[in-house]
Amino acid sequence: MLDTMLLHIDRQSSQAVYVQLANGLINLIRSGILKPGTRLPSIRVMAAELQIHARTVVAAYDEMAAQDWIYSKPRSGMVVAENLPDLKPRTFRTSLPAAADKSAAGADPQQQFRYVINDGFPDHRIAPVEQLIKLQRQAFYNDDVERTSMYSDSRGSFRLRKTLAEHISGSRGIAMTPDMLLLTRGAQMAIYVVAAALIKPGDEVLVGDPGYRLATAVFEQLGARITRIPVDDEGIDVDQIEMACKRKFRLLYIVPHHHHPTTVTLSAARRMKLLSLIRKHRFYTIEDDYDYEFHYVHRPILPLASAEHDGHVLYIGSVTKNLAASMRLGYLIAGEDFVSRAAQIKKVIDLRGDLLFEDALAVLFEEGIIQRHIRKSLKLYQQRRDLFCGLLEKELGDYVRFRKPDGGMAVWVQFDGRFKLSVIAARAGEQGLKMSDGTAYDPVAERLNGLRMGFASLNEREMKKVTAILRKILEQY
Repeated sequence: MLDTMLLHIDRQSSQAVYVQLANGLINLIRSGILKPGTRLPSIRVMAAELQIHARTVVAAYDEMAAQDWIYSKPRSGMVVAENLPDLKPRTFRTSLPAAADKSAAGADPQQQFRYVINDGFPDHRIAPVEQLIKLQRQAFYNDDVERTSMYSDSRGSFRLRKTLAEHISGSRGIAMTPDMLLLTRGAQMAIYVVAAALIKPGDEVLVGDPGYRLATAVFEQLGARITRIPVDDEGIDVDQIEMACKRKFRLLYIVPHHHHPTTVTLSAARRMKLLSLIRKHRFYTIEDDYDYEFHYVHRPILPLASAEHDGHVLYIGSVTKNLAASMRLGYLIAGEDFVSRAAQIKKVIDLRGDLLFEDALAVLFEEGIIQRHIRKSLKLYQQRRDLFCGLLEKELGDYVRFRKPDGGMAVWVQFDGRFKLSVIAARAGEQGLKMSDGTAYDPVAERLNGLRMGFASLNEREMKKVTAILRKILEQY
């Protein structure tokens, strides 16, 4: 019988628990610890010993059975299969030199961390995962699922587009129809699809400084010339955007609510001036509104896309930020013609999307489950913001500066110049704490010496441990 102490469930991970369990068991089979014919613990026993829901165990066992690692044996339960999948897949030599390979890979993925300060992700532990899995499983066994997949719309599930259009129209004041909405696997894909539809090599694209590195990387990959516009406490400098209008740039990328990485919000005065510039000069603007739902002080200002813009504001949002980082779903809102064009580009890299996931999510919206989850999350994350900022002030106040954000899921924290973020991050890793070393921000520069500290996914115990580790590192610096 399996010793469940050999299994590790990381509740801080963005990976679903059932996937972690399935992968853990498969690794034990691969290593020979679980031999063919070995009976796995019952669902009840496994759930009790790992302190997880029984339905999570069912999902893990179902996944393993689908991959032929285990099978159901009468009166014995789940048993490791005799004829296992290929345990030694053929490997391929890489043509990349060692240095390039290391650069591409980043940190060692095998390194284990007990605690993580992420970029600002939701807490997957409170997401309605069980309902979502149940709905997907039901849909998978529906006789129409294959037919639906074969002839699906490249814009994504109509059912989800319809319910999302209703939700967004009601909450953000954007007049729209389902045909103005394109579903993508996360907001990052939406940024790429929009940029690919607009940018030609040599086109000028304006981004914030500091800004979101992965968006800038998309524009650079498409051959754009990048112009960086300073961001201060009122958001991006719209006066400098006005100056850039004299040379007819192609695209502006902006995050008006909770700018990445600094979390500042574009002021009302700058917002009105920017809208005036968009109408006058007719340049395209990507409005990345990745966590609009989470405002703690006052109701958010409506998006730029809710105002008159003659089709020149392309609105990108994320459902991922409402649920869990591993549940990849973003969207684009634009005119019907532009969405049709973008859908053709998306089709090249993602033929149909994940229809099972999209339809299941539509049901959760229709039944009000997502809306209730958002309200619950908003209250919880506000409490966590207040607690985390209090701990930062108490434990790290002599070493850092920060401002409590009005919304979002992260605090922008900058260290005193005496303490290099890259050194702090390296020492934190030695203490089992994973955190950014600052290289993820654009432009990569030591002058920032700061990082986004995500608080939404940390409970009180984890926050206290994280700040204690950092305080010790700084005291011994």
